[in-house]
Amino acid sequence: MGSLDGKVAFISGGARGQGRSHAVGLAAEGASIITFDVCDQIPSVGYPAATEDDLASTVKEVEAVGGKIVALKADVRAQAAVQAVLDEGVLAFGRVDIVIANAGIMPIVGEQSKTRQAWHDAIDINLTGVLHTCEAAIPRLLDQGQGGSIIIISSTAGLKGPMRQLDMKRDGYLGYIASKHAVIGLMRSYANVLGPYSIRCNTIHPTGVFSPMVANAEFGQLAQEQPALLESMHNVLPIPFVEMQDVTNAVLYLASDTGRFVTGLEMRVDAGAMSY
Repeated sequence: MGSLDGKVAFISGGARGQGRSHAVGLAAEGASIITFDVCDQIPSVGYPAATEDDLASTVKEVEAVGGKIVALKADVRAQAAVQAVLDEGVLAFGRVDIVIANAGIMPIVGEQSKTRQAWHDAIDINLTGVLHTCEAAIPRLLDQGQGGSIIIISSTAGLKGPMRQLDMKRDGYLGYIASKHAVIGLMRSYANVLGPYSIRCNTIHPTGVFSPMVANAEFGQLAQEQPALLESMHNVLPIPFVEMQDVTNAVLYLASDTGRFVTGLEMRVDAGAMSY
């Protein structure tokens, strides 16, 4: 018997990385999964994006642990598209209980990261996309009248200023940092106004996570060229990155009744990075 039996989770950015990890982790605990991903390359992002094959792999991994899943291609920047995914998932599973606003990009690689479009893409996906994901599900949570849990994936970059040298400055990185700070304001607002309805809202702030966002040749080359980038991600514990499962473990806590009285929290999964 799982800690999330009978629950339904709505997850953005589920084709790979943290999104897939959260989908599989919650499914293993009994939750049904509704997820989506753009499955297309964003021009300002200099590392390879998730594909439709990646999304199909998420479906297989969820089903392999006994879970049920609705997985669709959709762009988090389009409110109507996000709403359509949620509606189709609710049609299949009858409800939604958990929202994980996970979709995100980090446009810091290549010359395209220095364009104003990179800023807009980071804000549109990492901030407005969080709004779209939450706003699609909140009316349903309220109508159900049984509470719920909203979890926004932020970063330690949302708690400090990781850009330490002028040669690290680029519009895409500024957009990433600004968006990861801004979702804290969304979280606090949702926690306040939804709390009376037993709907909780929290953010999770990982240090660097060993996921496709950083585990790629393009990021590796940038880290060699800009040593200050990795220095700004320094952890107190002797590890360079946490694993995706470490973030999923925090998601499971906040999604389940174990964290039933936790709301308005900025939860760090940071290996001590914020103590440094």
